[in-house]
Amino acid sequence: MARRSSPERVTRSRTPQVVYRQADGRLVETDLDRLLVSEVAAGLPVREFRWYRGQKHYSGWYHASTLGRMVAYESRLELARILLADFDPQVVEIAAQPFQVSGPDGDRVRRHVPDLLLVHSDGLVTVVDVKAPSRMVDSKVIAQFDWTRELCSRRGWAYETWSGAETGLVENVRFLAGYRRPQLLEMGLARDVLDAARLRRTIGGVEASLAERCPADAVRSVVLHLLWSGVLAADLRQPLSGTTTIRVVS
Repeated sequence: MARRSSPERVTRSRTPQVVYRQADGRLVETDLDRLLVSEVAAGLPVREFRWYRGQKHYSGWYHASTLGRMVAYESRLELARILLADFDPQVVEIAAQPFQVSGPDGDRVRRHVPDLLLVHSDGLVTVVDVKAPSRMVDSKVIAQFDWTRELCSRRGWAYETWSGAETGLVENVRFLAGYRRPQLLEMGLARDVLDAARLRRTIGGVEASLAERCPADAVRSVVLHLLWSGVLAADLRQPLSGTTTIRVVS
């Protein structure tokens, strides 16, 4: 069971301590070994977000289709990683700034708030730190990575340091995310689109086969949603267009 602890206990304890914020906003402190992943995944960012004129980072909120709720981000790079997580069918939970962990690292006490916590459909937990490529070689950043990786290994979690992905892939996923909400689309066309996609192997081909019955923009919107949801697949390393080859995922 989670318990509250004083700052003095966190500093002196040899056991890594974690602070996280529940869905109702209350802070909870506990040992890393006793951390309830389900509460963290359903909770709020452990630190408050502030927006002010002239700030260096681009912060905001993203509505994740995986969760049906908002996820906070502190930079465009973090947003890109969240988009990829939301697009990944194996990811079932996404938590931003999920907790602060404190504990000994040699003779010092280190404190760190990871950027993301991802829970996968098979139960695997991945903790993610997002850093700009220029910072990935900073000795202080590397030391923080090494310490966090060791703590994650202790819990049986995966640990990922992320500084970006292939530009074409990220931009395509960002574009498809605009079609992630089925309630805004003519989803009654989905069956016809899938039937057409089994015969006509490009986005433009599907539109042409349904042109007499359905507006092309409505058909394309459904195609793009089905690509987002994984019902259709395409090579997302290449620019999306009417000539993009698509296939129905069995």
